[in-house]
Amino acid sequence: MKTASLIRGGVTGVVVLLAAVMAYVVWHKYMLSPWTRDARLRAEVVRIAPDVSGRVTEVAVHDNQLVKKGDLLYVIDPERYQLAVARAEADLAAAQAAARAAGASISAAAAGANASQAEFLMRQEQAQRRAQLDGVVSRESQADARAAAQAAQANWRQAQASASAAGAHRQQASAALQQAQVALAQAQLELERTQVRASTDGTITNLDVRIGDFASAGTPRMALVANEGMWVYGYFEETKLPRIRPGDPVDIRLMAGGVHLRGKVEGIATGVADAAGPTGQNLLAQVEPTFNWVRLAQRVPVRVSIDPASVPQDAVLSAGMSATLVVKHSAG
Repeated sequence: MKTASLIRGGVTGVVVLLAAVMAYVVWHKYMLSPWTRDARLRAEVVRIAPDVSGRVTEVAVHDNQLVKKGDLLYVIDPERYQLAVARAEADLAAAQAAARAAGASISAAAAGANASQAEFLMRQEQAQRRAQLDGVVSRESQADARAAAQAAQANWRQAQASASAAGAHRQQASAALQQAQVALAQAQLELERTQVRASTDGTITNLDVRIGDFASAGTPRMALVANEGMWVYGYFEETKLPRIRPGDPVDIRLMAGGVHLRGKVEGIATGVADAAGPTGQNLLAQVEPTFNWVRLAQRVPVRVSIDPASVPQDAVLSAGMSATLVVKHSAG
């Protein structure tokens, strides 16, 4: 009897010890092992916004359609922008005519200045000859020659001023021509941008653009989920972060069909919003005079890249899918 009691006591002790060990292992794995069921699949979402405003006259895609970079998505009424191009072309033609007229004016002004200079030199030479023939030529004739030379000099200076004014007018005309060229280029660009095209390969999702809608410049009207660049955001408890390092391999298990993917840790977020420590109206810290005895571990986002080679060909990946992540220790 005594031996049987010892055996039963030993077996009970072993069972209790095994149960304690198993409980510790389970607790350690659950509390400290770097894994989480709170993970979401993310993707690059391009918000397609028009560069110009106007009424939508054509929608060239349908919901959930695959598109390539440069494919037409929708069209904004181009009539107003076609008129703007026509007006800019007319302004450019007028500026070109003005520039040509300014060029002709400066040529005429330069020719007039040269003629006035020649007239002045001739009159000046005549006045000098008459001055040297003092006693042969009357003083009145000498005075008339000097007056004619001075008048010719004044005409020459006036012609030079006119040539300078013509040059300034030509510079203004040249600047106006450049402005007209820029205005035409801008009008043509705006006309081209009435056709809104895909900026990358991807899938149109949640399409909510209809013919007749008014699209405002800079306001997104369509979402494009890029084909490349999907990743997973896992929200790990802060108690598990010491065991996570960038580069660690990660097992990714999607809730959708249990699809198994591989990835690696890209980085850990360096901050999350603190809802318990807002700033008061006087810019001082607003601390609530309460304390929760049960304190839950904060969750911190960890970005995990997906290995494209691990994605099955028939797998359907959609941003927002749930996943479970298990971080392994890297070989290094």
